[in-house]
Amino acid sequence: MNAALPEKKTPASVSASGLWIIEQGLCYCSLFFLTMIPAAEVVARLVFKTGVPNSSWLMEQMLLAIGLFSGMITTKKSEHLSISLIQILPEKVKNWCAIGTHVLSAFILTIVALSTPSFIRIGLSGRIIGLVSDRVYALALPLGYGVMAFRFVRQAAALLRRKFTGAVVWAIPLLASLLGAWMSLPALGKFIWDFDIPDAVYKVIDFQYALVYYAKVPAVVILFVAAFSGAPLFVVIGGLALLLLQASGGEIDVVVNQIYTALTQNSIIAIPLFTVTGFLLSESRAGERLVLAFRSLFSWLPGGMIIATVVICAFFTSFTGASGVTILALGGILYSILSEHSKYSNRFSIGLLTSVGSIGLLFPPSLPINLVGATMQTDIRLLFAGGVVPGLILVAAVAIFGIIASVRTKIPVERFSLKKSALAVRGSLFEILLPVILIAGYFSGVFSLVEISAIAVIYVFIVEVIVHREIKIRELPAVLLKAIPITGGVLSILAMSQALSYYIVDTQAPENFARWMQTAINSRFVFLLLLNLALLVVGCLMDIFSAILIVLPLVVPLGLAYGIDPVHLGIIFIVNLEVGFLTPPVGLNLFLAAYRFKKPFTEICRNVFPFLLIQLAVVLLVTYIPALSTYLRVIFQ
Repeated sequence: MNAALPEKKTPASVSASGLWIIEQGLCYCSLFFLTMIPAAEVVARLVFKTGVPNSSWLMEQMLLAIGLFSGMITTKKSEHLSISLIQILPEKVKNWCAIGTHVLSAFILTIVALSTPSFIRIGLSGRIIGLVSDRVYALALPLGYGVMAFRFVRQAAALLRRKFTGAVVWAIPLLASLLGAWMSLPALGKFIWDFDIPDAVYKVIDFQYALVYYAKVPAVVILFVAAFSGAPLFVVIGGLALLLLQASGGEIDVVVNQIYTALTQNSIIAIPLFTVTGFLLSESRAGERLVLAFRSLFSWLPGGMIIATVVICAFFTSFTGASGVTILALGGILYSILSEHSKYSNRFSIGLLTSVGSIGLLFPPSLPINLVGATMQTDIRLLFAGGVVPGLILVAAVAIFGIIASVRTKIPVERFSLKKSALAVRGSLFEILLPVILIAGYFSGVFSLVEISAIAVIYVFIVEVIVHREIKIRELPAVLLKAIPITGGVLSILAMSQALSYYIVDTQAPENFARWMQTAINSRFVFLLLLNLALLVVGCLMDIFSAILIVLPLVVPLGLAYGIDPVHLGIIFIVNLEVGFLTPPVGLNLFLAAYRFKKPFTEICRNVFPFLLIQLAVVLLVTYIPALSTYLRVIFQ
């Protein structure tokens, strides 16, 4: 028998592999410095009564680098957040839709990439930050969006290769990029000719503005079709921003300006750091230790394992910010304990685990609450305080239902053992202390949110890598590579959403819509009911991060118009989106549960229905009793 020959490496493949390693290395280094700078700031302030020079500026530039490099990696892995309603269509149709969305993405991102030089030259002052000019840091913009555009070209070419051969495979996506380069001429003109643009070029630019103005309606339709065909949401949002700004006579490099502004906001630095914390926890055996601890503490009670399951899932989701991670990381072990050891039916166990996958989004250090606070420009501590009571009600409601079901079906309980419980708690003590330390440090005012997020990363790294040794140092890149797509997806959407929000606010569309709503709907009760229905639809169609960044800016003026407290509105928004994850026909958690438990989608929907009704009842309570969200905030005012 002949041994298989090793695959011959071409110079191109070796070069691509080297660039991929460099790309990941730059992203990991940026994450490292983003963690260590606020940690150093804490040490300098508490020990030496001073601070780190230019620390906030340095962190903002590291965030910019992470936003672009993680976006590049997410593009390569094809894991950008998207809406896709074409799963039921034939494979051939889905393939053509994928080709179209990749070509469109290459076109839009080429415009963005080529619009950055004029912003870097004109929009930045050349301020020195850590011995380097801000213009050097900003080179991540053309590099990041340029690489993303090229990767969409390659992905489109790979799909076209299934249909065609020869030059046409590359001609179509490259033609889209060339067209994008032509559309970026207004911004390139300012960079090349320094505002002294030749008349011939001005004529081309005027023609472009006229073309965009008259073609804006079909272009908007194309973008919406692309969105529901699986195009990355950040591309669709960016395309809308470019289109609407140019159609209204604005400068397209304003989009780049807003992207830079979004990716250098100090308030969102916690997002990548808490994401890394969540994945370090999920990739270790922290979940198993917590299950063992809470099982030993509660399994002697009727429904004790239900209580343990709800609490553990809430803990994990509060750190990852993504309910899917909880289902995928803990679903297997919890399902085994519930169905095999605790004798719950498969139907009940799957329904419970699917429903509690997003139940912790109201508790600190929830990423969605951080994002809501940044979007609404509301004190995040007030939002955290506002989410405590509704979150506890949601946890209690599901737990009580589980207890009642356990009593009715006579699920056996285990004998309580103090020794066994003490050993289990001791084994998971570091994980149990984590939220206590973070909440105490943040709400006491000793640490800022950014500092707390950095402390969380360092704490979990020490616990899981050094103390428990469940993650080897050599395995860290693989763990980070799992966290990066969430970071890249969220920050990419946030950046483009800032540009679209700039246009929306500039046109006063939210205020005009709010005035129209007030004339059409007089009842605050009816408005809140319609808001619930709308947000449930949004929650089942979109991931929570996209919904916050795209929909919330439109909702805020409506809330003000109807006299709804901003904290109450933010909690209504999040709790509706939590339940939206469970709402058929396209709730995200339903699909993830079908994948994780290897069950038909329709069966998952039937199993989760009782839990969905319970959570809908909690949504109505939170919506119509504002005191549940606003009572505790007096502590911080």
